[in-house]
Amino acid sequence: MSTNPIHVLARRLFGKQHDALDDEQRRVIAKVHEGMPIARDAADAADEAATVGDRLADRVAAIGGSWGFIVAFSVLLIAWMLLNSEVLAQRGTAFDPYPYILLNLMLSTVAALQAPIIMMSQNRQASKDRLAASLDYEVNLRTELEMIRLHEKIDRAVGDKLDELIAVARRPVEDKAAQAASPSG
Repeated sequence: MSTNPIHVLARRLFGKQHDALDDEQRRVIAKVHEGMPIARDAADAADEAATVGDRLADRVAAIGGSWGFIVAFSVLLIAWMLLNSEVLAQRGTAFDPYPYILLNLMLSTVAALQAPIIMMSQNRQASKDRLAASLDYEVNLRTELEMIRLHEKIDRAVGDKLDELIAVARRPVEDKAAQAASPSG
């Protein structure tokens, strides 16, 4: 039987051998043993693991999914159409006259590039959510284990106090019994 304090904690708090615990439970047991906090910010943990591509996808999704982008892109489209339908068409120099084939090609290209980038950002957000759930589980597990340990301490303290009170209560009874049994009493 192992006397390693972490293995003892695992058996006492989980009722399992340390080797039978999953990774999250092992991290929690180690932090309980060290007396260290376990809470971490999921956003910070995800950002530490983010690649350049992840950060770029997040920025593109943040810009492409904003009202500012929608308004600016709408203004650009209207300007393109006015420029090619009114201003340059009157001079006969319109580079993309109605039905705006070049504009349609550019819009299709932007959509073809933007969609997978936004999906990458959504996948990254889902990964952040899974990490947050895992970190929440570890904190909840740590809290539960600490509550168990506190209950054990309180139970021991109450038990010790009851033993003292019982011992104090028995003394007068034992003293009377001893006096009654003594020949001089």
